[in-house]
Amino acid sequence: MTLSKVAQKLNITHPALYKHFKNKDELWTAVLINWFNSEVFQKIDLTTDSDPKLVLKNWLWQFINLKRQIANTDAKMFALNTKYIDERPLVLRDMLQDSYAKINTIMDYDPQNNLKAEAIMSAFAVFTAPSFKETWNSPDYEERFNAIWMLIEPSL
Repeated sequence: MTLSKVAQKLNITHPALYKHFKNKDELWTAVLINWFNSEVFQKIDLTTDSDPKLVLKNWLWQFINLKRQIANTDAKMFALNTKYIDERPLVLRDMLQDSYAKINTIMDYDPQNNLKAEAIMSAFAVFTAPSFKETWNSPDYEERFNAIWMLIEPSL
C-alpha cells in the first residue's frame, strides 16, 4: 500500500498526508496506536476500589485478557501488529505510553517517570508478548497470572 493509495482512499491529496505524517512508517504507527487504544486500552473498565494494588491487578487482568481476545478473534490484525512491532521495538514503547501513564495514576507514581510502570508491564510480558500467544489459552492462565502478581505485589 502506497501513501498515494491511502490518500486516494481518504479522498485527500497525497501531499496532504505529509502534513500529518512524514512517511508510511509514521502513518502505520499512528494506525496501530489508535487500533491498540480503541481495542484494548479504552475497553478497560477501571474499578474504584480503595486499594490501588487491587485496582492495578484488575486493570492488568483486563489488559491481558483483551489482548488475548484479540489474538483469538482478530488473528490477521494481531499478526500485522506483531510483525510491525517485531521490526520496530521502539514503537511498542510508544504504544504503551498510555498504559504506563494509567499505571502511574493508579499507583500514584511520578507521572514523569515510567520506570516502575514499565517494570510492572515487563513482569507480565508472558501475557502480552506475541511470542507467548500459544500459551494464552492454557488452562493454567489465571493461575500463572496470579503467581506473577503475588511475586510483584509486595514490591509495589
